[in-house]
Amino acid sequence: MPEPVLVVEDDPDVREVMIAVVENEGHTAVPAENGAEALQLLRNGLNPCVILLDLMMPVKNGWEFRAEQNADPHLAAIPTIIVSAAGKEAMRDLHPDGTVPKPIDLDKLTKLLKTHCIHNHRFA
Repeated sequence: MPEPVLVVEDDPDVREVMIAVVENEGHTAVPAENGAEALQLLRNGLNPCVILLDLMMPVKNGWEFRAEQNADPHLAAIPTIIVSAAGKEAMRDLHPDGTVPKPIDLDKLTKLLKTHCIHNHRFA
């Protein structure tokens, strides 16, 4: 069974691009429109190989999500890649396992997926 990847992104067009990349790599994409929805999925048992996290979202933004994620040892262990137009200064205290700038660098995103989800990615 493919490893799930949690895609936390409020913009539907960007979310669809991220889902397409994830699925092209042989994983199951699990979408969430904001940090609150993502935390609910995780607390209900979702165990993704990686979280792709936007920062600027309504309801619960990426900074708030990371604060709650890092406060829970189980959730803190899940690698998190920030996909955002925010500069490095805005991400400094978040300690992500990787960053992908927007507009999305598809090659970088694919490489980070292969790094964190090694078990089921497709081989060229």
